[in-house]
Amino acid sequence: MTSLAHQLKRLALPQNDPNLLTRREVVSLLFDPKDASRMDRSTFFALGCTGLEELMGIEPAFSEFQETLFSQASVGMERSVQSKEVNKKLDAGISLFLTRLSPYFLLKPAQKCIEWLVHRSAVFIASLFHIHLVIQLFKLKDPTNRWNWLEGLQKPGVPLARGTLITHCYKDLGFMDFICTLVTKSIKGYSGHSGNCAQLRVIFSFYASTIVPALDAVEKVSDTIISKLLPYVQKGLKSSLTDYKAATYMIVCQLAVKVVMEAQLVDILALQISKSLCKEPVLPKEGLGCLIILLQNQKEGTVGPKSFGQLCAVTSLVPSLHAMAAVHDISPLLRYLLPHLVHAVVTTGTGEYTRHGNLFESVLQGLPLSGGLDNTVAKMLLEEYLSQSRLSAEGVTSLNQRLLPLVRLFESKYPGALYMVLEGHVGDISSAEDKNLFHQFISLSMSSGKYQILGDSDTSLVLSLKHPLPSVRHMAVEHLMGIVTSGQGGFDQAFLKEALLERMKDDVPEVVAATLKALEVTEDTVACLLSLLQRVDLSNAGNWCPVLKEAVRVLDEPRLLEGNSDLKTCVVWGLLPFLVVTSALPDSPDLQLATCVAQSTIISQHNLTQGWQQEGVSLSFSVGLGEYLQRLRAGQSMGTEYAVLLVSLLRGLISNLKCHDTSFKGETWWNPEKLDTNTCCYLRLLCRLFDVLITGAGQGHMAASFKALMKLLFQVHLSDPLELFKFLSLVWGYGSNLGDQLDCKVNAILQTQALYVGRAILSAQPGKTLTLLASGSSPVVLSLLACLSSPVREVRRAATATLQTLAQVDSSPFHPIIDRLLKTTEELTTGPTHLSQKLLVGLEELLLGVQVANCPAYTAKTILRALGEVNGESVLSVLMPVLERLLEQSGPENSTVLKDEALLMQLVLGKYNEQAAPLVVKDQDCLELFIKALGTVSKPYPDIPCFQIIALEQITKAFYSALGDEKVQQRLLGVMFDLLVESRSPACAQTISSVFKGIAVDGELVANELAPAEKPKVTVSVQQTRRSKMLQRKAQDTPQAVPKEGAVSWQRVTLILELLQHKKKLKRPQTLVPALFSLLSRCLETSTVERGNLEYTKQLILGCLLNVCQKLSPDGGPVSKDVLDEDKFNVEVVVQCVRMSDMPQTHHHALLLLGSVAGIFPEKVLHNIMPIFTFMGANIMRLDDTYSFQVINKTVRTVIPALIKSGDGESTAHMEAVVTRILHVFADALPHVPEHRRLPILSQLMSTLGPARFLWVLLLLMFKQHATQTNATDKDAALERDVEFWISVCCEFEVEEQLVSLIKILKYLMALPQDKEDGEKLNKPAMHLVSEKETAEELIFNMEAHSSKELRHFKFLSVSFMAQLLAAGSFVGMVIQLLLEEILCYIHTVARCVEENTDKPTGKFWRALLNKAYDVLDKVNALLPTDTFITVMRGLMGNQLPSVRRKAMELLNNKLQQKTQWQEEQVTVLLDLKGDLLAIVGRGHGKVMEEEQAINRQTALYSLKLLCRSFGSDHKEAFVPVLNQAVEIVVSPEEEKNVMGSALLCIAEVASTLKALAIPQLPRLMPAVLQSLTERKEVLSNEIYMLSAVTALQRVTETLPHFISPYLQDTLLQVTSTIPYTNVHLKATAAPQLAMRLASLRTTVATKVPTRVLLPTLTKCYSKMVNSKQLGPLMSILKEHIGHMEKDQLTSHQSELTYFFLIALDFRAQHCQGDLEKAKEIEGYVIDCLLAMVMKLSEVSFRPLFFKLFDWCKTESVAKDRLLTFYRLSDSIADRLKGLFVLFAGHLVKPFSDLLRQTNVTKTDEAFFDTEDNIEKRCLLLEYILDCLHKICLYDTQRFVSKERADSLMTPLVDQLENTLGGEEVYQTRVTKHLVPCVGQFCVAVGDDTLWKTLNYQILLKTRHSSSKVRFSALLMLLELASKLRENYMVLLPETIPFLAELMEDECEEVEHQVQKVIHEMETILGEPLQSYF
Repeated sequence: MTSLAHQLKRLALPQNDPNLLTRREVVSLLFDPKDASRMDRSTFFALGCTGLEELMGIEPAFSEFQETLFSQASVGMERSVQSKEVNKKLDAGISLFLTRLSPYFLLKPAQKCIEWLVHRSAVFIASLFHIHLVIQLFKLKDPTNRWNWLEGLQKPGVPLARGTLITHCYKDLGFMDFICTLVTKSIKGYSGHSGNCAQLRVIFSFYASTIVPALDAVEKVSDTIISKLLPYVQKGLKSSLTDYKAATYMIVCQLAVKVVMEAQLVDILALQISKSLCKEPVLPKEGLGCLIILLQNQKEGTVGPKSFGQLCAVTSLVPSLHAMAAVHDISPLLRYLLPHLVHAVVTTGTGEYTRHGNLFESVLQGLPLSGGLDNTVAKMLLEEYLSQSRLSAEGVTSLNQRLLPLVRLFESKYPGALYMVLEGHVGDISSAEDKNLFHQFISLSMSSGKYQILGDSDTSLVLSLKHPLPSVRHMAVEHLMGIVTSGQGGFDQAFLKEALLERMKDDVPEVVAATLKALEVTEDTVACLLSLLQRVDLSNAGNWCPVLKEAVRVLDEPRLLEGNSDLKTCVVWGLLPFLVVTSALPDSPDLQLATCVAQSTIISQHNLTQGWQQEGVSLSFSVGLGEYLQRLRAGQSMGTEYAVLLVSLLRGLISNLKCHDTSFKGETWWNPEKLDTNTCCYLRLLCRLFDVLITGAGQGHMAASFKALMKLLFQVHLSDPLELFKFLSLVWGYGSNLGDQLDCKVNAILQTQALYVGRAILSAQPGKTLTLLASGSSPVVLSLLACLSSPVREVRRAATATLQTLAQVDSSPFHPIIDRLLKTTEELTTGPTHLSQKLLVGLEELLLGVQVANCPAYTAKTILRALGEVNGESVLSVLMPVLERLLEQSGPENSTVLKDEALLMQLVLGKYNEQAAPLVVKDQDCLELFIKALGTVSKPYPDIPCFQIIALEQITKAFYSALGDEKVQQRLLGVMFDLLVESRSPACAQTISSVFKGIAVDGELVANELAPAEKPKVTVSVQQTRRSKMLQRKAQDTPQAVPKEGAVSWQRVTLILELLQHKKKLKRPQTLVPALFSLLSRCLETSTVERGNLEYTKQLILGCLLNVCQKLSPDGGPVSKDVLDEDKFNVEVVVQCVRMSDMPQTHHHALLLLGSVAGIFPEKVLHNIMPIFTFMGANIMRLDDTYSFQVINKTVRTVIPALIKSGDGESTAHMEAVVTRILHVFADALPHVPEHRRLPILSQLMSTLGPARFLWVLLLLMFKQHATQTNATDKDAALERDVEFWISVCCEFEVEEQLVSLIKILKYLMALPQDKEDGEKLNKPAMHLVSEKETAEELIFNMEAHSSKELRHFKFLSVSFMAQLLAAGSFVGMVIQLLLEEILCYIHTVARCVEENTDKPTGKFWRALLNKAYDVLDKVNALLPTDTFITVMRGLMGNQLPSVRRKAMELLNNKLQQKTQWQEEQVTVLLDLKGDLLAIVGRGHGKVMEEEQAINRQTALYSLKLLCRSFGSDHKEAFVPVLNQAVEIVVSPEEEKNVMGSALLCIAEVASTLKALAIPQLPRLMPAVLQSLTERKEVLSNEIYMLSAVTALQRVTETLPHFISPYLQDTLLQVTSTIPYTNVHLKATAAPQLAMRLASLRTTVATKVPTRVLLPTLTKCYSKMVNSKQLGPLMSILKEHIGHMEKDQLTSHQSELTYFFLIALDFRAQHCQGDLEKAKEIEGYVIDCLLAMVMKLSEVSFRPLFFKLFDWCKTESVAKDRLLTFYRLSDSIADRLKGLFVLFAGHLVKPFSDLLRQTNVTKTDEAFFDTEDNIEKRCLLLEYILDCLHKICLYDTQRFVSKERADSLMTPLVDQLENTLGGEEVYQTRVTKHLVPCVGQFCVAVGDDTLWKTLNYQILLKTRHSSSKVRFSALLMLLELASKLRENYMVLLPETIPFLAELMEDECEEVEHQVQKVIHEMETILGEPLQSYF
């Protein structure tokens, strides 16, 4: 559209539109445009009036438009004839109406009014946009329309996106101005309304929600935007409308956050906000928040003082800020406000001060001053005060009065800030005037005294206290003391205390002394005084002594420590170290201090130091000690002095040490375990002295002194040699004492030293003394032997050396031991393991030594450990006194047992073993001791077991067997059982249980323990038991019955029985039977209450009896009478137990026992069979638990066979009668049995009895029960339910058995009389025969017990059931299954006959017979319902004949293929077939039927495939085993290939269905499939297998593309090389299918596999396949993959692809020298693939790729074959990119020109390529260049061929006419197909007539070439030029005619003819004749 048209359009008015009244469609808001065009104006007017009335009901303000826009006169008014003023007034009225309508626009009445205005006035269309966005009503296509940006929303009808609106708002400032103007117009429209105008809330919300996000979204808020918004912001801040003001606050906040504004603008905005708060404080928090954000985000100091004045007038300023401070940071506002406020408070007069002072006070009280604000305020206060230097005295006084409360309030709130500021200004004051003001300001604070200027120091008190001169500090302290004394004001006590405590740390004693005078001593100062005493070193600072003495005096103040014991203790312990004197001088300071401390009251009265002050400090001691300490302080070596002091002290200690009681020295052993505390203390001191002395005597220059001390120690305390060696024996063995009574640790070093001392002393002893020391009453030898068991080698070596000194004492009882030990010194030194064998020589003497009462337990323990492997009767007999003594100590009276004694008892009890067992039998005391140990329950130490447990653990299998004597065994067994009863310890019970399990016990011993103690323990017979029962019953019937003798301890019996439950090693278990039955009888004889308590005992007894039976007869068969007499097994008691018990568990145990006994003693059980089953029917069968069900089954399985076996002889009838009674019991109990248990119970019962023999009886009994017991109310339902159950029972058995049962039922029914009367007549003669015994038939239906009606019902019911059974689907299915099996077997036979008689005359008959047989099979199959069909097929799959199984699967497959709808129940049953099919698949091959088996397995796999296809998607888990089985087949190398092919097809289906569930099988499946495809011979021989493998590969890849990366390389190799090679050799029938599968597989790989996985794999495959030259399929995969790549994927992988293509494009140069055709083929694949990538690249990404390829082809170090590849690629790219390629072709011009010259044989004779096929390659290169140039010129639209490029290319192109490279035929083809089209298009692309002339002339020159071929080619080129230029060629014609005239007389006839042809064609092209020019 031209600019004039735009102007006219802007000037046009809508009402002047000529089509306004005649158009077919009318713009409408409520109606369809076509419908609206058919409605008249009155209709719209009525609609608009209706809407206006409804709006007036909502908002009365609309009433003013009733007489204008909605008046009757407006209906006929035409705007086009009205004047400009009228139209202007009308527009104003419409605009006002729309303004008011905006809040109600979404209401229906508003839309009705708009509909009228749309049709009334066309102007409204233009003005509507000033209010609302009714986009569909307008034409927005014009780009100049301001609303053109909404055009895209018209067609979809979707709402305007918020982001679009916001973006347009900040991009189009006109639109932003529109929104802001909309607000002001709306306010103006509602100007007559009072209040906040709630109607405008929508407008304000839109205003804020658009402008604020627009400001946030714009990258930079420009000055233009600010200037556009500023007027509206100011209006909003001045507005009285709350919502408008709130929206403006939000905009100001966003501006403040987004941009840093000019200071003037910030000041204006802050002032406007402050004024808005001052005028109408409706939004105080919001306004203050806006101001805070403005101050926070703009530069500091930009807001002037005017805003401060406005803020001070805001009444709610402080409350609002206080509420905001709890959540937000208000410091920016306070940082602005407080400096101005402080200035106003200080500088303003009295009147203004009140307002500002009150505000300042409110701020200090209500608002927190954080972030350094407190320091700022304090600084401002001081500075402002000091600036008032010009005030008069009265003015300063007035100012002080005003400021005093404020300063003190500030000080109370922020004391630290004020103090810091005051301290900082003290040093900065110079003039006297400033100093005076500063002092007056200080006087305003509460602690003004701190900052007073002291006259002597000319500085404040605070600074004087910290002055560097001690004199100033001293003066300041004295000043403080005066303040404290006078009580002067202006000081807080905390400051005074802190200042004095600080000066206590002074380093000048005079200052500290002054401080002490002023310091008031309290609890807090005690630590400071003690610290003073500790930090001063009097040795270097003697002048401190008076100060320290004063400190001691202060600490000794009585009132300080009175009543505070803790503080007093602290002071005492703090002063005690100062009592130590470190100087020998009499007047030394430390001595003075020590004297002072000692004389203090607190020290003199303390218990520890009481009386020291009278004695003073002993100078006699201090002289020597002081000298030592002085030399030590001087750094001199003080070893000698120290040693002398120590020796003198030790000598005094040894001499003065006394023992209060020496009676212990006469004992054989000095045993610390038996000594009192004082004696132990004495021995402890001796041991420690011995340790110190022997250590000192061993080394050093004082060794002689220590030896003398050792000698003194022996002389004073151990003068007797026997006592000395008793002491040494104590030291030798004390290391193993765990009790450590002496509290003295004897380590291995001290032990070794003591041994060597003992050796030395022994060597010096006379023979008599040695004899005494080596005697049995001496502890020396035993102690040395104990040392030999030490783990430390040096101890053992020292003990051996000491023993050598005693070897000469022959009279010693230990001489044999010593002699033997000394012979093996090296072994003993090496380790203590050999000691026990060496000690056997003098064993008795050793044990006697241990037996001594006074022998320490730790020594005895060590000796017994050394004798750990020594056992026997003699050892135990000697140790019995020790055990007795220890047991007495462990009793309840003496509960204290040492740990060593406990370990000793454990060792002694360990001697009760199999070697010592005979002594236990012989020696009653030994047994009693052991039993006493069994009863000792004490456990003194947690890490040592209880003595009882230790003793019990000695009763091992070997020990118990070694006892031999049954009485002793019985005794121990009884004791154990008694302990079990009496003990409450779980550990004891567990140990007894373990012991009992481990020992081999005779059953009779246990039986004796089970029998009552008072009764004789003899075996009794069953008859005697019965007789005793009768006597007991008679005794009970007697009124005066005596108490029973031999009462049973049921608790003991129960515990023994529990042990027997798990006892395996039991001898003669049959001996327990009488005792157990006796106990069971007693259980039944007890009262009802007791019997209930004994149920558990009964169960244990029954369980024990069952265990006995299982031990005696593991296989359940009979046992010999010698083993167990039948009379001893009282079955009646068990039956009675069943009857009398109410517990199901008891019933279970009894029935299990009876079932087991039935195999051992069948006769015993058969006598009681009916009570058993009667009870079972009445009780057990009613329980619904698995255990009860198992009990019933076991009872049936064990009892019934015995019954059947007993009836096989003469008593068959009796047996059948018994079975009938049993069945009667089951039938009667059936209604009470849980429904799901009924069928399994009856099935088990019948299977045991034999269904062919007794099923009919059961059925008739169930019929009779129904006929006689069914209620009349639910008769039909009960009959239907029972019949269904009866049929289920029948179908549990074979068809033959069912039919036999039906026949027997019919026979029985025939035997029944017609009616009851007939039955009585028939039965009367024979009554006497059956009175004794009833037959089975009579038991089924007794005529006497039932009525005639019941008989008839019974008969009818029986026959009805037979009819229903024969019609039942399950029965029919079983029958048809048999029929199908037989038919299939018959078909198998007939088929074999057909094969055998093919060539015989009967062959036709057999074929016809086979067809009929198949016909019968189809008919039978058609009869089957689906449910029955599935059941039958499952049965047929288990047939023995493979052919039957195969046919069944084929029938199933046909059904699965034909039927698509299945019920859920049918699906469940079909899925169950999976197991049968898998069984067929997994079945091994037979030798004979291998091929047939393979066919069956293939069929089964096909069936599984169909099942998976039909139901796999909903039942994935069910097909996981199918996949596993199929994979097993594939991975098996021996598997038949056809089966493997079917398995592969099955895998394909299952894997695609299972999806992720198939992942676990991939590591096995994929390698096997890929490996099988590499076997060429097998693949070629079996095309089905080949197709199957490819199919499986394709489906798995398609289903799981992300999981095949490990196998992708092999897959690609197969897909691209191996399989295509194989495809060539396959038959024609399989090739198309294989090609289709391969294509699908390639597509799957290309489209499904991720790029990151595929690219590296493709690169590897290329490197492997490059030599095979089968790269086409590989490139096709990559090409398709690139085609499916997204742009971002391509961008991320472009570098990898480029690298790959650079390798692939090098194929010609690197791998295909000499085979140009193959190179051309492979290169074509690569180029096609690369083109797919190029077409997806942008110009930016393609440019570097192209230039990279260009550089790649020019690489000098490689062959020039790359040029062929590159220019072929360029030709292809130019063909695809067309005009776009011209953008990149500029760099090719010069290479084109150069190569055209280099390939022209007329220009150069050099071979361009170095290979033999140089000519062919040059021809190809030339063709590629010409074709590429042709396409560049063809698609050139950018004037590519400039003059320079034309000049560069023209001559080489025209010269190609002379280039006869490649021979005549190649030359002609190149010229006609490549060169001529290229030059023709080049001419067109040049587009310049001057260049045309040059080109034409050069071509004309070639017409004069000597070669006729060149001339002929030049003519062809001229013709092409003319055809391309057409009429433009007329300018070239004059110069062309002469050349053509010459050629018309050419010597070559062919050229002459061609000239004529060219002239004729030119005439046609140019449209005028040319002959006239010749």
